[in-house]
Amino acid sequence: MADALTHRRILGIALPLVASNITVPLVGLADAGVVGQLPNSAALTGAVGLGAAILSMLYWFFGFLRMGTVGMTSQAAGADDAGEVSALFFRATGLGVVFGLLVVALQIPAFWAAFQIAPASSEVEGLTREYLNIRIWSAPAAIAIYGLTGWLIGQERTRAVLILLTWINGLNILLDVVFVLGLGWGVPGVAFATFVAEWTGLALGLWLCRDAFADGALRRVDAILNGARLKAMAILNTDIMIRSVLLMIGFTSFTLIGSDFGDVTLAANTVLQQFVFITAYAMDGFAFAAEALVGRFFGARNRSKVREAAIKTSLWGAGICTAMAVVFYAFGPSIIDLLTKDVLVREEARIYLWWMVLTPLIGWPAWMLDGIFIGATRSRDMRNMMIVSFAAYVAVLFVTVPALGNTGLWLSITLFYVIRGITLAVRFPALVRAAA
Repeated sequence: MADALTHRRILGIALPLVASNITVPLVGLADAGVVGQLPNSAALTGAVGLGAAILSMLYWFFGFLRMGTVGMTSQAAGADDAGEVSALFFRATGLGVVFGLLVVALQIPAFWAAFQIAPASSEVEGLTREYLNIRIWSAPAAIAIYGLTGWLIGQERTRAVLILLTWINGLNILLDVVFVLGLGWGVPGVAFATFVAEWTGLALGLWLCRDAFADGALRRVDAILNGARLKAMAILNTDIMIRSVLLMIGFTSFTLIGSDFGDVTLAANTVLQQFVFITAYAMDGFAFAAEALVGRFFGARNRSKVREAAIKTSLWGAGICTAMAVVFYAFGPSIIDLLTKDVLVREEARIYLWWMVLTPLIGWPAWMLDGIFIGATRSRDMRNMMIVSFAAYVAVLFVTVPALGNTGLWLSITLFYVIRGITLAVRFPALVRAAA
Protein backbone atom coordinates (compact mmCIF):
# COMPACT_ATOMS: atom_id res chain seq x y z
CA MET A 1 0.00 0.00 0.00
CA ALA A 2 2.80 2.39 0.84
CA ASP A 3 4.26 2.17 -2.68
CA ALA A 4 1.14 1.40 -4.74
CA LEU A 5 -0.17 4.52 -6.43
CA THR A 6 -3.51 3.62 -7.96
CA HIS A 7 -6.40 5.82 -9.00
CA ARG A 8 -8.45 4.01 -6.35
CA ARG A 9 -6.03 5.23 -3.70
CA ILE A 10 -6.27 8.79 -5.01
CA LEU A 11 -10.06 8.64 -4.96
CA GLY A 12 -9.96 7.14 -1.47
CA ILE A 13 -8.16 10.28 -0.28
CA ALA A 14 -10.04 12.83 -2.36
CA LEU A 15 -13.70 11.82 -2.26
CA PRO A 16 -14.18 12.03 1.54
CA LEU A 17 -12.72 15.54 1.40
CA VAL A 18 -15.02 16.53 -1.47
CA ALA A 19 -17.96 15.17 0.55
CA SER A 20 -16.86 17.06 3.67
CA ASN A 21 -16.61 20.28 1.65
CA ILE A 22 -20.29 19.97 0.83
CA THR A 23 -21.15 20.35 4.53
CA VAL A 24 -19.34 23.70 4.86
CA PRO A 25 -21.73 26.05 2.99
CA LEU A 26 -24.72 24.33 4.62
CA VAL A 27 -23.83 25.96 7.95
CA GLY A 28 -24.02 29.45 6.44
CA LEU A 29 -27.37 28.59 4.87
CA ALA A 30 -28.65 27.30 8.22
CA ASP A 31 -27.44 30.41 10.08
CA ALA A 32 -29.21 32.66 7.60
CA GLY A 33 -32.28 30.43 7.50
CA VAL A 34 -32.98 30.34 11.23
CA VAL A 35 -32.51 34.06 11.89
CA GLY A 36 -34.51 34.77 8.76
CA GLN A 37 -37.55 33.38 10.58
CA LEU A 38 -37.32 36.00 13.33
CA PRO A 39 -38.63 39.59 13.48
CA ASN A 40 -36.16 42.20 12.23
CA SER A 41 -34.51 39.44 10.22
CA ALA A 42 -32.56 41.82 7.97
CA ALA A 43 -30.48 43.20 10.83
CA LEU A 44 -30.10 39.76 12.42
CA THR A 45 -28.99 38.14 9.18
CA GLY A 46 -26.56 40.97 8.49
CA ALA A 47 -25.07 40.66 11.97
CA VAL A 48 -24.57 36.90 11.72
CA GLY A 49 -23.11 37.20 8.22
CA LEU A 50 -20.75 40.01 9.18
CA GLY A 51 -19.64 38.28 12.38
CA ALA A 52 -18.99 35.01 10.59
CA ALA A 53 -17.05 36.85 7.87
CA ILE A 54 -14.84 38.63 10.44
CA LEU A 55 -13.96 35.41 12.24
CA SER A 56 -13.48 33.51 9.00
CA MET A 57 -10.96 36.13 7.92
CA LEU A 58 -9.13 35.92 11.26
CA TYR A 59 -9.06 32.14 11.21
CA TRP A 60 -8.15 32.00 7.51
CA PHE A 61 -4.92 33.78 8.41
CA PHE A 62 -3.90 30.64 10.32
CA GLY A 63 -4.65 28.30 7.41
CA PHE A 64 -0.91 27.83 7.00
CA LEU A 65 -1.08 25.52 10.01
CA ARG A 66 -3.11 22.96 8.08
CA MET A 67 -1.01 23.22 4.93
CA GLY A 68 2.33 23.02 6.64
CA THR A 69 1.21 20.12 8.83
CA VAL A 70 0.08 18.04 5.84
CA GLY A 71 3.47 18.28 4.15
CA MET A 72 5.56 17.60 7.24
CA THR A 73 3.33 14.74 8.44
CA SER A 74 3.18 13.01 5.06
CA GLN A 75 6.96 13.24 4.70
CA ALA A 76 7.52 11.82 8.19
CA ALA A 77 5.12 8.98 7.36
CA GLY A 78 6.93 8.35 4.08
CA ALA A 79 10.23 8.16 5.96
CA ASP A 80 8.69 5.66 8.43
CA ASP A 81 9.44 8.04 11.29
CA ALA A 82 6.50 7.19 13.57
CA GLY A 83 7.94 9.19 16.46
CA GLU A 84 8.05 12.36 14.38
CA VAL A 85 4.51 11.74 13.07
CA SER A 86 3.24 11.66 16.67
CA ALA A 87 5.33 14.67 17.68
CA LEU A 88 3.90 16.67 14.76
CA PHE A 89 0.39 16.06 16.06
CA PHE A 90 1.21 17.70 19.39
CA ARG A 91 3.16 20.53 17.76
CA ALA A 92 0.36 21.33 15.30
CA THR A 93 -2.56 21.14 17.72
CA GLY A 94 -0.56 22.84 20.47
CA LEU A 95 0.30 25.74 18.17
CA GLY A 96 -3.35 25.93 17.15
CA VAL A 97 -4.40 26.36 20.78
CA VAL A 98 -1.69 28.99 21.34
CA PHE A 99 -2.74 30.92 18.21
CA GLY A 100 -6.36 30.70 19.33
CA LEU A 101 -5.55 32.11 22.74
CA LEU A 102 -3.64 34.91 20.99
CA VAL A 103 -6.76 35.73 18.95
CA VAL A 104 -8.83 35.80 22.16
CA ALA A 105 -6.29 38.12 23.80
CA LEU A 106 -6.28 40.50 20.83
CA GLN A 107 -10.03 40.47 20.20
CA ILE A 108 -10.61 44.14 21.10
CA PRO A 109 -8.18 45.66 18.55
CA ALA A 110 -9.02 42.94 16.02
CA PHE A 111 -12.76 43.68 16.13
CA TRP A 112 -12.14 47.43 16.11
CA ALA A 113 -10.07 47.07 12.94
CA ALA A 114 -12.71 44.84 11.35
CA PHE A 115 -15.46 47.42 11.91
CA GLN A 116 -13.24 50.14 10.47
CA ILE A 117 -12.80 48.09 7.31
CA ALA A 118 -16.45 46.98 7.15
CA PRO A 119 -18.58 49.58 8.95
CA ALA A 120 -22.19 48.72 9.76
CA SER A 121 -25.20 50.47 11.23
CA SER A 122 -25.22 50.83 15.00
CA GLU A 123 -27.92 48.15 15.29
CA VAL A 124 -26.07 45.63 13.14
CA GLU A 125 -22.74 46.40 14.81
CA GLY A 126 -24.26 45.85 18.25
CA LEU A 127 -25.75 42.51 17.25
CA THR A 128 -22.48 41.52 15.54
CA ARG A 129 -20.55 42.23 18.72
CA GLU A 130 -22.94 39.97 20.66
CA TYR A 131 -22.15 37.22 18.17
CA LEU A 132 -18.39 37.80 18.23
CA ASN A 133 -18.17 38.03 22.01
CA ILE A 134 -19.46 34.46 22.25
CA ARG A 135 -17.81 32.80 19.27
CA ILE A 136 -14.35 34.21 19.94
CA TRP A 137 -13.99 31.86 22.92
CA SER A 138 -13.90 28.83 20.65
CA ALA A 139 -10.95 30.25 18.67
CA PRO A 140 -8.45 27.84 20.30
CA ALA A 141 -10.58 24.88 19.23
CA ALA A 142 -11.26 26.20 15.71
CA ILE A 143 -7.59 26.90 14.95
CA ALA A 144 -6.33 23.71 16.61
CA ILE A 145 -8.65 21.78 14.29
CA TYR A 146 -6.63 23.18 11.34
CA GLY A 147 -3.52 21.45 12.60
CA LEU A 148 -5.43 18.31 13.54
CA THR A 149 -7.03 17.92 10.10
CA GLY A 150 -3.69 18.60 8.42
CA TRP A 151 -2.20 15.78 10.47
CA LEU A 152 -4.97 13.39 9.41
CA ILE A 153 -4.75 14.35 5.73
CA GLY A 154 -0.97 13.90 5.83
CA GLN A 155 -1.59 10.26 6.75
CA GLU A 156 -4.30 9.84 4.09
CA ARG A 157 -6.93 9.46 6.83
CA THR A 158 -9.52 11.57 5.06
CA ARG A 159 -12.49 9.47 6.19
CA ALA A 160 -11.71 10.66 9.71
CA VAL A 161 -11.73 14.25 8.39
CA LEU A 162 -15.15 13.59 6.84
CA ILE A 163 -16.46 12.26 10.17
CA LEU A 164 -15.03 15.25 12.03
CA LEU A 165 -16.38 17.96 9.71
CA THR A 166 -19.74 16.24 9.36
CA TRP A 167 -20.04 16.23 13.16
CA ILE A 168 -19.02 19.88 13.53
CA ASN A 169 -21.22 21.22 10.76
CA GLY A 170 -24.14 18.86 11.41
CA LEU A 171 -24.23 19.67 15.12
CA ASN A 172 -23.94 23.36 14.31
CA ILE A 173 -27.02 23.18 12.09
CA LEU A 174 -29.00 21.15 14.66
CA LEU A 175 -28.15 23.54 17.49
CA ASP A 176 -29.04 26.52 15.28
CA VAL A 177 -32.58 25.19 15.16
CA VAL A 178 -32.71 24.31 18.87
CA PHE A 179 -31.16 27.51 20.23
CA VAL A 180 -32.73 30.02 17.84
CA LEU A 181 -36.12 28.62 16.85
CA GLY A 182 -36.64 26.41 19.91
CA LEU A 183 -35.29 28.58 22.73
CA GLY A 184 -35.55 31.98 21.04
CA TRP A 185 -31.96 33.01 21.73
CA GLY A 186 -31.58 34.95 18.46
CA VAL A 187 -28.06 35.95 17.36
CA PRO A 188 -26.42 34.64 20.58
CA GLY A 189 -28.05 31.27 19.82
CA VAL A 190 -26.31 31.09 16.45
CA ALA A 191 -22.99 31.93 18.11
CA PHE A 192 -23.50 29.36 20.90
CA ALA A 193 -24.30 26.71 18.29
CA THR A 194 -20.94 27.23 16.62
CA PHE A 195 -19.14 27.53 19.97
CA VAL A 196 -20.44 24.12 21.09
CA ALA A 197 -19.83 22.52 17.69
CA GLU A 198 -16.20 23.66 17.57
CA TRP A 199 -15.26 22.58 21.09
CA THR A 200 -16.99 19.20 20.77
CA GLY A 201 -15.36 18.92 17.34
CA LEU A 202 -11.95 19.33 18.90
CA ALA A 203 -12.82 16.65 21.47
CA LEU A 204 -13.93 14.28 18.68
CA GLY A 205 -10.79 15.13 16.71
CA LEU A 206 -8.58 14.23 19.65
CA TRP A 207 -10.39 10.89 19.92
CA LEU A 208 -9.93 10.25 16.18
CA CYS A 209 -6.21 10.98 16.64
CA ARG A 210 -5.90 8.87 19.79
CA ASP A 211 -3.13 6.76 18.25
CA ALA A 212 -0.84 9.78 18.67
CA PHE A 213 -1.22 9.30 22.43
CA ALA A 214 -0.88 5.51 22.36
CA ASP A 215 2.91 5.28 22.09
CA GLY A 216 3.59 7.75 24.89
CA ALA A 217 4.66 10.51 22.52
CA LEU A 218 3.14 13.15 24.77
CA ARG A 219 5.68 12.25 27.45
CA ARG A 220 8.58 12.86 25.05
CA VAL A 221 8.54 16.61 25.48
CA ASP A 222 12.09 16.95 24.14
CA ALA A 223 10.97 15.46 20.80
CA ILE A 224 7.87 17.66 20.58
CA LEU A 225 9.81 20.81 21.46
CA ASN A 226 12.87 19.91 19.38
CA GLY A 227 14.45 23.23 18.46
CA ALA A 228 15.49 22.31 14.93
CA ARG A 229 12.06 20.83 14.14
CA LEU A 230 10.26 23.86 15.54
CA LYS A 231 12.50 26.19 13.54
CA ALA A 232 11.80 24.25 10.33
CA MET A 233 8.07 24.39 11.07
CA ALA A 234 8.24 28.14 11.72
CA ILE A 235 10.09 28.81 8.45
CA LEU A 236 7.67 26.62 6.49
CA ASN A 237 4.59 28.26 8.01
CA THR A 238 5.99 31.77 7.60
CA ASP A 239 6.61 31.20 3.89
CA ILE A 240 3.11 29.77 3.43
CA MET A 241 1.62 32.67 5.39
CA ILE A 242 3.34 35.24 3.14
CA ARG A 243 2.09 33.37 0.08
CA SER A 244 -1.45 33.21 1.48
CA VAL A 245 -1.54 36.89 2.47
CA LEU A 246 -0.54 37.95 -1.06
CA LEU A 247 -3.19 35.64 -2.47
CA MET A 248 -5.79 37.17 -0.15
CA ILE A 249 -4.75 40.69 -1.11
CA GLY A 250 -5.10 39.74 -4.76
CA PHE A 251 -8.66 38.47 -4.35
CA THR A 252 -9.63 41.32 -2.01
CA SER A 253 -8.32 43.90 -4.48
CA PHE A 254 -10.47 42.27 -7.17
CA THR A 255 -13.57 42.96 -5.05
CA LEU A 256 -12.53 46.47 -4.01
CA ILE A 257 -11.63 47.57 -7.54
CA GLY A 258 -14.86 46.04 -8.85
CA SER A 259 -16.82 48.24 -6.45
CA ASP A 260 -15.66 51.28 -8.46
CA PHE A 261 -17.75 50.10 -11.42
CA GLY A 262 -21.07 50.45 -9.59
CA ASP A 263 -23.34 48.32 -7.45
CA VAL A 264 -24.65 46.21 -10.32
CA THR A 265 -21.19 45.25 -11.57
CA LEU A 266 -19.98 44.59 -8.03
CA ALA A 267 -22.96 42.30 -7.39
CA ALA A 268 -22.44 40.52 -10.72
CA ASN A 269 -18.76 39.94 -9.96
CA THR A 270 -19.69 38.58 -6.52
CA VAL A 271 -22.17 36.17 -8.09
CA LEU A 272 -19.58 34.98 -10.61
CA GLN A 273 -16.99 34.46 -7.90
CA GLN A 274 -19.28 31.76 -6.51
CA PHE A 275 -18.45 29.74 -9.63
CA VAL A 276 -14.80 29.76 -8.56
CA PHE A 277 -15.79 28.65 -5.06
CA ILE A 278 -17.87 25.81 -6.51
CA THR A 279 -14.86 24.68 -8.55
CA ALA A 280 -12.62 24.86 -5.47
CA TYR A 281 -15.03 22.70 -3.46
CA ALA A 282 -15.08 20.13 -6.27
CA MET A 283 -11.34 19.84 -6.79
CA ASP A 284 -9.91 20.59 -3.35
CA GLY A 285 -9.96 16.89 -2.52
CA PHE A 286 -7.56 16.11 -5.36
CA ALA A 287 -5.24 18.97 -4.39
CA PHE A 288 -5.21 17.51 -0.86
CA ALA A 289 -4.51 14.08 -2.33
CA ALA A 290 -1.51 15.60 -4.09
CA GLU A 291 -0.31 17.07 -0.79
CA ALA A 292 -0.53 13.72 1.01
CA LEU A 293 0.90 11.51 -1.74
CA VAL A 294 3.67 13.81 -2.97
CA GLY A 295 4.67 14.39 0.64
CA ARG A 296 4.74 10.66 1.46
CA PHE A 297 6.94 9.78 -1.53
CA PHE A 298 9.08 12.86 -1.01
CA GLY A 299 9.72 11.69 2.54
CA ALA A 300 10.54 8.22 1.21
CA ARG A 301 13.02 9.86 -1.23
CA ASN A 302 11.29 8.15 -4.16
CA ARG A 303 11.74 10.52 -7.07
CA SER A 304 9.79 8.52 -9.64
CA LYS A 305 6.79 8.15 -7.31
CA VAL A 306 6.82 11.88 -6.55
CA ARG A 307 6.54 12.56 -10.27
CA GLU A 308 3.88 9.89 -10.70
CA ALA A 309 1.82 11.21 -7.77
CA ALA A 310 1.98 14.74 -9.17
CA ILE A 311 0.90 13.62 -12.63
CA LYS A 312 -1.93 11.29 -11.58
CA THR A 313 -3.51 13.68 -9.08
CA SER A 314 -3.18 16.54 -11.59
CA LEU A 315 -4.98 14.50 -14.24
CA TRP A 316 -7.90 14.14 -11.84
CA GLY A 317 -7.77 17.86 -11.10
CA ALA A 318 -7.76 18.67 -14.81
CA GLY A 319 -10.68 16.31 -15.38
CA ILE A 320 -12.75 17.86 -12.59
CA CYS A 321 -12.03 21.39 -13.82
CA THR A 322 -12.90 20.47 -17.41
CA ALA A 323 -16.19 19.00 -16.20
CA MET A 324 -16.91 22.19 -14.24
CA ALA A 325 -16.20 24.31 -17.33
CA VAL A 326 -18.71 22.23 -19.32
CA VAL A 327 -21.30 22.58 -16.54
CA PHE A 328 -20.79 26.35 -16.40
CA TYR A 329 -21.10 26.61 -20.19
CA ALA A 330 -24.30 24.59 -20.26
CA PHE A 331 -25.97 25.75 -17.05
CA GLY A 332 -24.21 29.00 -16.19
CA PRO A 333 -27.23 31.25 -16.86
CA SER A 334 -29.43 29.02 -14.70
CA ILE A 335 -26.88 29.09 -11.87
CA ILE A 336 -26.77 32.89 -12.08
CA ASP A 337 -30.58 33.03 -11.88
CA LEU A 338 -30.46 30.78 -8.82
CA LEU A 339 -27.94 33.04 -7.08
CA THR A 340 -29.67 36.36 -7.73
CA LYS A 341 -33.18 37.59 -8.55
CA ASP A 342 -32.08 41.07 -9.64
CA VAL A 343 -32.64 41.37 -13.40
CA LEU A 344 -29.86 43.92 -13.93
CA VAL A 345 -27.35 41.82 -11.99
CA ARG A 346 -28.37 38.74 -13.99
CA GLU A 347 -27.80 40.57 -17.27
CA GLU A 348 -24.44 41.93 -16.15
CA ALA A 349 -23.26 38.54 -14.89
CA ARG A 350 -24.13 36.90 -18.21
CA ILE A 351 -21.82 39.34 -20.00
CA TYR A 352 -18.81 38.01 -18.05
CA LEU A 353 -19.95 34.40 -17.67
CA TRP A 354 -17.48 33.16 -20.28
CA TRP A 355 -14.64 34.03 -17.88
CA MET A 356 -16.09 31.39 -15.54
CA VAL A 357 -15.96 28.83 -18.33
CA LEU A 358 -12.34 29.75 -18.98
CA THR A 359 -11.13 29.96 -15.36
CA PRO A 360 -11.30 26.23 -14.46
CA LEU A 361 -9.57 25.30 -17.72
CA ILE A 362 -6.57 27.53 -17.14
CA GLY A 363 -6.60 27.70 -13.34
CA TRP A 364 -6.17 24.01 -12.50
CA PRO A 365 -2.36 23.92 -12.94
CA ALA A 366 -1.92 26.61 -10.27
CA TRP A 367 -4.33 24.90 -7.88
CA MET A 368 -2.80 21.45 -8.29
CA LEU A 369 0.77 22.70 -8.15
CA ASP A 370 -0.04 24.44 -4.88
CA GLY A 371 -0.92 21.02 -3.45
CA ILE A 372 2.18 19.40 -4.95
CA PHE A 373 4.52 22.03 -3.51
CA ILE A 374 2.80 21.92 -0.10
CA GLY A 375 3.34 18.15 0.02
CA ALA A 376 7.00 18.57 -0.79
CA THR A 377 7.23 21.45 1.74
CA ARG A 378 8.85 23.60 -0.96
CA SER A 379 7.53 26.70 0.77
CA ARG A 380 10.32 28.99 -0.40
CA ASP A 381 9.39 28.31 -4.01
CA MET A 382 5.71 28.88 -3.19
CA ARG A 383 6.52 32.20 -1.52
CA ASN A 384 8.87 33.44 -4.25
CA MET A 385 6.65 32.42 -7.15
CA MET A 386 3.67 34.07 -5.47
CA ILE A 387 5.65 37.30 -5.11
CA VAL A 388 6.46 37.18 -8.83
CA SER A 389 2.86 36.35 -9.75
CA PHE A 390 1.41 39.04 -7.51
CA ALA A 391 3.74 41.68 -8.94
CA ALA A 392 2.70 40.67 -12.47
CA TYR A 393 -0.98 40.78 -11.46
CA VAL A 394 -0.63 44.33 -10.10
CA ALA A 395 1.19 45.44 -13.26
CA VAL A 396 -1.54 44.00 -15.48
CA LEU A 397 -4.21 45.68 -13.32
CA PHE A 398 -2.65 49.10 -13.87
CA VAL A 399 -2.64 48.59 -17.64
CA THR A 400 -5.92 46.78 -18.33
CA VAL A 401 -8.43 48.22 -15.83
CA PRO A 402 -8.16 51.86 -17.00
CA ALA A 403 -8.41 50.70 -20.61
CA LEU A 404 -10.99 47.90 -20.37
CA GLY A 405 -12.87 48.47 -17.13
CA ASN A 406 -14.41 45.34 -15.61
CA THR A 407 -13.18 43.24 -18.52
CA GLY A 408 -9.65 44.31 -17.63
CA LEU A 409 -10.30 43.31 -14.04
CA TRP A 410 -11.35 39.79 -15.05
CA LEU A 411 -8.40 39.58 -17.44
CA SER A 412 -6.03 40.51 -14.62
CA ILE A 413 -7.31 37.94 -12.11
CA THR A 414 -7.34 35.26 -14.83
CA LEU A 415 -3.73 36.01 -15.74
CA PHE A 416 -2.95 35.80 -12.02
CA TYR A 417 -3.96 32.12 -12.15
CA VAL A 418 -1.96 31.56 -15.33
CA ILE A 419 1.22 33.18 -14.04
CA ARG A 420 1.00 31.26 -10.75
CA GLY A 421 0.75 28.02 -12.70
CA ILE A 422 3.63 28.87 -15.03
CA THR A 423 6.02 30.02 -12.30
CA LEU A 424 5.39 26.94 -10.15
CA ALA A 425 5.71 24.66 -13.18
CA VAL A 426 9.15 26.16 -13.87
CA ARG A 427 10.21 25.10 -10.36
CA PHE A 428 8.67 21.61 -10.56
CA PRO A 429 11.80 19.88 -12.00
CA ALA A 430 13.82 21.17 -9.04
CA LEU A 431 11.18 19.75 -6.68
CA VAL A 432 11.51 16.31 -8.28
CA ARG A 433 15.31 16.43 -8.16
CA ALA A 434 15.18 17.29 -4.45
CA ALA A 435 13.27 14.08 -3.75
CA ALA A 436 16.26 11.86 -4.51
